[in-house]
Amino acid sequence: MKTKIDSKSIWTIAYPIILGSVAQNIISVTDTAFLGHLSETALGAAAIATIFYFAIVMLVWGFGLGTQIVIARRVGEQNYTLVGKTFIHAFYFLMFSGVLLFGFMEFQSPSLLKWMVSSDAIFQASNDYISYRAWGILFACVNLLFRAFYIGIAKTKVISWSTGVMAVVNVFFDYALIFGNFGLPEMGIKGAALASVFAEFTAMIFFIVFTLRKIPIAHYDLFHFCKIDWPLFSRLIKVSFPIMIQNFLALSCWFVFFILVERMGEHELAISNIIRSIYVLLMVPVWAFGSAVNTLVSQVIGEGFPDKVMLIIWRTIKLSFLSVFALVGISIFIPDLIISIYTDNALLIEHTRPVVYVVFGASLLFPIAITLFHGISGTGRTFHAMLVEVVVLTFYLGAVYVLTQVLQVSVSEVWLSEYFYAIFLGTASLLYLKYAKWRGSVV
Repeated sequence: MKTKIDSKSIWTIAYPIILGSVAQNIISVTDTAFLGHLSETALGAAAIATIFYFAIVMLVWGFGLGTQIVIARRVGEQNYTLVGKTFIHAFYFLMFSGVLLFGFMEFQSPSLLKWMVSSDAIFQASNDYISYRAWGILFACVNLLFRAFYIGIAKTKVISWSTGVMAVVNVFFDYALIFGNFGLPEMGIKGAALASVFAEFTAMIFFIVFTLRKIPIAHYDLFHFCKIDWPLFSRLIKVSFPIMIQNFLALSCWFVFFILVERMGEHELAISNIIRSIYVLLMVPVWAFGSAVNTLVSQVIGEGFPDKVMLIIWRTIKLSFLSVFALVGISIFIPDLIISIYTDNALLIEHTRPVVYVVFGASLLFPIAITLFHGISGTGRTFHAMLVEVVVLTFYLGAVYVLTQVLQVSVSEVWLSEYFYAIFLGTASLLYLKYAKWRGSVV
């Protein structure tokens, strides 16, 4: 069966991921909004702790993306039984990794945060968050596996449903546990972390039940707990490992970005956490279309049509850009209304406004940069994608250091570094796709 590459087919894969990402980001917005009304310290600590957590989770997220690429390639080859075998081998790896990462967060996070964070209040609140949030890592690993499976087979509607359930659960427990409503204890930032754990567990149960009831298990040979096929496992690691490192480094650099901002002051950190939440919402279509490109590129190469890759990428860029442009076009007229969701502090709103305009502009560059970059991963050349990311991140982090520690510019000028990142990443990715030898990639 040939993969369709028209705009409608790309949108069909991407829009459920967009809806799911919107629901996922409701969690982030809710956490930030509730904690913003709690205190500036809680708001700033949430930025540090959340990015620290996701930098660690990016290791298993990267493995999930690699699994998605391999599953999509098997679907393109119509080798459906190997889809289930790939799924189970990914499960083995993710569970093992999840246990290790849980231990790391529980026992090593306090010393790392203490070393990196200058404010005692921010350190204590961040550590409180991580100590509870770590308990959700195994549930997150299972959810990433199901996400990889459904995007890999291009049946993505379930992702929007599962994250919708996840968002509802998280909002309820955020309101209940942060402020002590409905007879539950008032836990502050710990309550935000525990609410996220409950939400991840609920999403995992939803995925399992849906899969057992709606997916032809025998067709894909799912849940067949076989002995480890080392050649298959090796191929999975070969594709996934560079994405794991790439994603870990990307989020780690953003964590360092916030550490450097934290040294500018708690007020600047609070501003940047609000900006982070708004920025991530604007980027929802970008990441969704990036996931669609991963799947479609891998499938058409599996079908033997590598010449269609650039056509897929350019059509996806158009859809991604138009989606972000629509969001920015609406948001640019109501910045204060958007910021007021997170805080009622008039000074904080005033100082956040110019930074919002900076990220509005940057967000229009990322549909091009991220889609091109995901196109490289979709070909299976994940090691080369990692090298591109490492080079770009090195220059990006150097620029951030100079802006914050040497030139000591304002927080709005620090966020101009996002323009540099997008332009450099997009240019490097385009040059790779145009001149590198990726058409014979095997995964």
